[in-house]
Amino acid sequence: MTKKHITAALIAVAALAACGDNGARSEADRLLERANTEFESKQYDKALRTIDSLRRVYPNAIETRKEALKLYQDISLKQAQDDLALTDSALQAVKAAYRQLKDSVEKKRANLTATEDELSTLNLTKVKMDSLQVRFDVQCAKIKYIHKKQKEE
Repeated sequence: MTKKHITAALIAVAALAACGDNGARSEADRLLERANTEFESKQYDKALRTIDSLRRVYPNAIETRKEALKLYQDISLKQAQDDLALTDSALQAVKAAYRQLKDSVEKKRANLTATEDELSTLNLTKVKMDSLQVRFDVQCAKIKYIHKKQKEE
């Protein structure tokens, strides 16, 4: 083969590869748009799965993946904020119930009239309160971390 033939073959291969990349980019963009639509309609888990599919199927669509990463962070942030609000409400309710139950049980304990069921209920309420507090703290840390990552970009 001559240099002209080799050059022509390389140009043809490059042109075909470029066409393939454009098709892949186009399909990756469609997946990203679908994920955006799912996010806007509050289908967060579905949107995250769509982004995961985009990343897995189109590993070379770098620009689209960068945009998808930002969306992924936005979705994760929104999920954490929603969960934080629910957890906070539940935590406040359990704390109020615990304080009331504790006052009652402590008075009975001082008089040596507290029953085993009352003490057990108090302990289980404390465990539930502690569990909700941990969940609350984790969501706060997650939100702070996502904000930090978003500022870095």
